[in-house]
Formats: sequence, C-alpha cells, structure tokens
Amino acid sequence: MPEKRDHGPLPVFLIILTAITGLVDAVTYLAFGNVFVANMTGNVIFLGLRLGGSGETSGVLVATTISGVFFCVGAALGGRTALKRVMHRGLLLSVGAAVQACGLGAAALLVTVAGHSPAFERWALIPLLAAAMGWQVAIALRLAVPGLRTVVVTTAMASLVAERSQPKGQIAQRALSVTALMLGAMAGALLVGHLAVEAALWTGAAVLAAVAAGGYVTSRREGAESWG
Repeated sequence: MPEKRDHGPLPVFLIILTAITGLVDAVTYLAFGNVFVANMTGNVIFLGLRLGGSGETSGVLVATTISGVFFCVGAALGGRTALKRVMHRGLLLSVGAAVQACGLGAAALLVTVAGHSPAFERWALIPLLAAAMGWQVAIALRLAVPGLRTVVVTTAMASLVAERSQPKGQIAQRALSVTALMLGAMAGALLVGHLAVEAALWTGAAVLAAVAAGGYVTSRREGAESWG
C-alpha cells in the first residue's frame, strides 16, 4: 500500500478558497444576471436551458458563454504555462492566491470607480472573474489534495453518505468543504445585499491576500519539506 502523503496546512487553505468560490459566484449570480464564474456545472446547465428556449435574454446567453470561455483561459494559464518552476506546494499556493487576489482586486477597483452595467459586466468583469476562478481551480489541481478542488462539492456530499469506513479526518474535510462553499455564498449575498458588489469583491481579494501570505509563511517553516 503506498504511503499516505502529508499535505500540511494545504487542506485548510483550500477550504478557505472553496469559501471564496461561493462568495464570487454569489456576486455574479445576484448582481450580474444569473451567471456563475466558478461552478461551470451550473453554467453548462444554464446554457443548455437558454439554448432550449427556457432562458431569459440573448445577453445572458452571451454572458454565460463568455464566463465559460474565460474560465478555461484562466485554467489553461494556471495548469499549463504558469509557475512551472515553483517547486514547494506552499509557495505554489502563495503565488497562485496572490495572482488571484490581483484579479479580484482589479474587478473590485473597476466596480468601485466605474460601477457596473450589463455591457461592462459582460465584457470586463465576468471575463476577469471567470479567468481568476479558472486559475484557482487549476492551482488546486496542481496542489493535489484529494477531495479538495475548491469548486465541485457534489462528490464530497455523495462520498459523505455513500462511502463506508472513511477516516474521520476525511469526513471532516469533506463536510467542511461543503460548509465553506455555502458560507461563502451566504457571505457574498449578505455583502451584496447590505453593502455593495465592490464590498464583496474587496473582501474576497483581502482573504486571498491572507491565504497568499499564509502559504508563504508556512512553506518557510521548519519541517515544511514534509508536505512540499
């Protein structure tokens, strides 16, 4: 039986990134017109509904398509062309979260300065946020922590009830990932509803900056090579 790999603090950081997924998708769904920029399963279903004549406007159809395209662009950059020389997984997390924080910060700045309208959302904010979320998922895949992809929690929910004899740590990890996505979405809804769209985006950028700092610090600690 292969030796179980140590993941150090990575599961905690990835659960936080899962909460960011919920927050960002709440912003785009509530404020940008029923479109996701992270959970592409929902987008594919929405796209099929709209193509089948059950959707809303052609503008929403375009927004959903743009989101999917730029999510793939961000994922391609994160998975194939970026950070190839970063060896320790803590540093990979740190750099990846820092880049994503810049993406969310740029979106927050644009909304703060210029506000948001359907055309501006469609051609600037949705592409920027979708690329940032695709990037996040690609980095999570490269970190290779089982069961923590920061986006899809369907498998985690099914595994909680379908698989027997799971280690307690794995059960807790899966339950936390589902809870984090829900709490992130709740936080996004509260921030959009009671403050503003930019407040939610600034919050997401700040949390990502904290994750970047945490990843860097923990990767430099004694013994960090055991989970690198």
